[in-house]
Amino acid sequence: MAFTLEEVDVDGAVREAAEEAAGDTRLSFLRKSAVAGGAALSGGAILSALTAGTAMASSKDRQRPPASMFGKGDVGILNYALTLEYLEATFYAEAAKHNVAKGDARLHHFLSTAKVDEAAHVKAIKSVLKSKAAPKPKFDFGKAVTDKDTFAATAYAVENLGVHAYHGQLTNIKETAVLIYAAEIATVEGRHAGAIAEYLGSKYKIAENGPFDGPLGAGQVIAAVKKTHFIPALG
Repeated sequence: MAFTLEEVDVDGAVREAAEEAAGDTRLSFLRKSAVAGGAALSGGAILSALTAGTAMASSKDRQRPPASMFGKGDVGILNYALTLEYLEATFYAEAAKHNVAKGDARLHHFLSTAKVDEAAHVKAIKSVLKSKAAPKPKFDFGKAVTDKDTFAATAYAVENLGVHAYHGQLTNIKETAVLIYAAEIATVEGRHAGAIAEYLGSKYKIAENGPFDGPLGAGQVIAAVKKTHFIPALG
């Protein structure tokens, strides 16, 4: 079914959902492990799996639309994005629940900000899709939400993957309003990536690929997420 702006007030729905999720504060998918079904990956393994091939994406893959499992057109792209946002939002929510940043003011500030932002992204996209929104899958993050170092490295990898994923779909989006919000979310993911890179230190680049961020096709992103087993249903 074609997605048209006549079906929903995109601007109003997204803004209202974002503001509600932000509340009074207004702040503003990795290699299978032999242990714990892949959820106990080290920070280094997570980073390697998520970032592999980002600089080598072919022009064909950059233009490839989302996998059929997400649907067609802008609805498919939005559900693809929603699945990634579910991952990020749940990742931060569980990390906060496990108090992974205890005793670390800088990391706590990052976690608190990212948690609010990613929850807002989920609410905004769901408000646009309404009944067409994909259901939230079950997650298993293991050590990534209980160990501080693993959490920080995972956050860096996930946020950069999100930037590449959004950039990979910008030329596929038909509706201007959807394109604008996708771009707005992508820049926030980039800010998160830069912030956690600054926290991690000189070993991590603030701009992962230098002065230009490259896009990744949905196939590459889904393959990376499947390897983590963070979403068991993906296999």
